[in-house]
Amino acid sequence: MLVNEHTRAPATTPTARRPVIAISVALFGILLALSPWYGYYRDELYFRLLGEQPALGYFDTPPLTPMIARASITIFGDNVVALRIFPAMIASLVVVLVALICRELGGGRNAQVLAAVGAATSSMVLVAGHTLLTLSLDLALWTAATLFTLRALVRSDGRWWFAVGAVAGLATYNRHLILLLIIGVGTGILLAGPRTVLRDKRLWAAALLAVLIALPNLWYQLTNDWPQAQMVDALKEWNGPRNLALFAPLQILLLGPPLAIIAAAGLLRLWRDPRLRCFAIAYPVACALVLYSAGRADYLFGLHLLMFAAGCEPTVRWLSTSTRRRNLLVASVTLNAILTALPVLPLVPPPAAAGTPLFALNEVPRESIGWPQFVTQVATVVRNLPPDDRAKAVILAQNYGQAGILDRYAKDFGLPHIYSGHNELYFRGSPPESARVVVTITKEPARQATPFFTSCTEQGHIDNGIGLDNQEDGKLILVCRDPIRPWSEMWPEFRKHN
Repeated sequence: MLVNEHTRAPATTPTARRPVIAISVALFGILLALSPWYGYYRDELYFRLLGEQPALGYFDTPPLTPMIARASITIFGDNVVALRIFPAMIASLVVVLVALICRELGGGRNAQVLAAVGAATSSMVLVAGHTLLTLSLDLALWTAATLFTLRALVRSDGRWWFAVGAVAGLATYNRHLILLLIIGVGTGILLAGPRTVLRDKRLWAAALLAVLIALPNLWYQLTNDWPQAQMVDALKEWNGPRNLALFAPLQILLLGPPLAIIAAAGLLRLWRDPRLRCFAIAYPVACALVLYSAGRADYLFGLHLLMFAAGCEPTVRWLSTSTRRRNLLVASVTLNAILTALPVLPLVPPPAAAGTPLFALNEVPRESIGWPQFVTQVATVVRNLPPDDRAKAVILAQNYGQAGILDRYAKDFGLPHIYSGHNELYFRGSPPESARVVVTITKEPARQATPFFTSCTEQGHIDNGIGLDNQEDGKLILVCRDPIRPWSEMWPEFRKHN
């Protein structure tokens, strides 16, 4: 693949405005049309639940995504489609931003269209656009910060550092992963330049702006014993080995092999341009940080999009010499889009997909199925309690997914109050001392609950109806009676975070 050292100035580079906007709008329409299929993802249920009680921060997540959940419900209604309107809009914006990055790097119309198509069909953009996740807003903020940093470097215009600072400060209210980009690019500038930007007072003023914007969030972390650091340690122990094992293959699979090849060409292009070499260094630096913390490979996807955008112009030039090459690219990108969409989007009816590898490749659709059956089966157990027991009953959810779905339909099914010791929900407090009957959903047999209650009996189990092996299927519904100690004393033993 040819790599041209010459990069046209952005002002002279044509803009593929219409096709890029068309791709962006088409993606929004497709995501919105598919949004009601399957059902809520467990993280969406959690963000909905957190949004009911707005706060400056939560134990396991900054406040921005729960705020989006609350705004979505307030504006559009309390349903799964409402929660997914903003993610679809954000994904569409990411497509435009990636095309603008390509243009900033001298990519012409065809390169910008390739960048937009690749971004729109990549797994992470589709996941982030279909489901309300912290990833959703993170992708847009990362991509915007990358674009503004490029403009500051490529155009030698320090005014863009203020845009970088504003976006970086805002990003801390969603996730703190923007630090990977800042540390990576900063290390690249120190090692390979352009070091002249370090003498630009606007860069340091923008850094101060970022700190000032992030200050309330940092204050929350400081005054609450750095909960995000506690979550990093917990997740490292919980999923660390799996994340490390998947890290290398996902560097290719997150984009898909054809797009990953283009991204590799983009990484080489960034390295060969002295103005952009800092981005080429940022990638291995960020990889090292993620590996050290046993984080997930998708934490780096913002850099994947940059490298892909950087590789689009040399790819287009390489294709211009041969019709066969163009046909090969079209076929490869089309096949990649299909193979990416099938496990990511709700395209296959759940009964048909349950026994296939589709759900094994991506937990989002797998964990979006079976919630109606879950609520109905728990509600049946509650309804069958004697009247005296129902009056003093509570539900003890084992995780935030359970708590979220039961809270969503509590009024519809007449459910008692729901408590959970999982993550932020622990801090909402224990059941009252008057709660003498507990309905809980767990994989542990009844005898495992005896250290807390006088008796526990199995009253049912969760069955999603299609034999899909997800987190909740097959769990037991227990009814436990008479806590053997005060709830205030036992509650710390129910706490867990992962």
